[in-house]
Amino acid sequence: MPRQQATTSAPTAPHAEKAFFGALKQDAPRQQHPVFNDDYEERFPEDPYCEEIAPNARVWRTYVEEAAAFDAVMVGQSRDGLDVMLVFAGLFSAVVTSFLVQISQKLEADFSEMSAILMHDLVLVQLSMVAGSSGSNLTAPSVDPTMAFSPDTITVWINGLWAVSLAASLVVALAAVLVKQWLHHYTSLPSGTPGTRSHVRQYRFMGLQKWRVSVIIGLLPIIMHASLALFLAGLILFFVPLRTSLAWAIGIITIIVTVLYFVSNAMPIFFPNARTRPL
Repeated sequence: MPRQQATTSAPTAPHAEKAFFGALKQDAPRQQHPVFNDDYEERFPEDPYCEEIAPNARVWRTYVEEAAAFDAVMVGQSRDGLDVMLVFAGLFSAVVTSFLVQISQKLEADFSEMSAILMHDLVLVQLSMVAGSSGSNLTAPSVDPTMAFSPDTITVWINGLWAVSLAASLVVALAAVLVKQWLHHYTSLPSGTPGTRSHVRQYRFMGLQKWRVSVIIGLLPIIMHASLALFLAGLILFFVPLRTSLAWAIGIITIIVTVLYFVSNAMPIFFPNARTRPL
């Protein structure tokens, strides 16, 4: 009988090596993602009889875990918005302050400019005397340092708009800091039994709802936008006596941005899939 050659097949390992461009490659093990079990009856043991509302009961453990997940999303979104608001309010306040320091000097008399005008009048008097003019033809000085100074109306309006804008941005920054401290206190639950932690968390959550903290957080961007609008209005008035063309350019840009702002906030009413949301 012909000799039969025995063939043996190597056992296939779960991570068998394969040839890849002449080199041996080993399959990477598959990662198994943990599956979250939302059944509280399987996650927490059943309470003994007559201990369903004990400090360590299943209901308090479930409440603490569910509340922690809810607070993580709520507080995380609020903190992100407050951080952005703090950065913007700080930078904006610095810009407004630099403009306000310059324009506020026009609210009081500029004695250096007054001295230059009086010096110019004195030179004119001397030139007229050299030319042989009599003293009766001399006119009174164009400025009088003893008279009460009254700034022009446009200067008062510019200072008022920028001062209110700066005050509003500083109020937003202060409110953002206070709200962040409130949220930090809200999330820092004390140690203790699940029952105690549940009651403390519910007490603080009712405080957030009573004092309308979510409404305050929603109002901060509106106040900041109004502050920016006041600054742009003052900027237009600032360039009116200096260069009318620049004032017109800033005014047109401000109108376009304002229209786009209101349109973007009204879009979700008509288009629910819009990226922005109404105020």
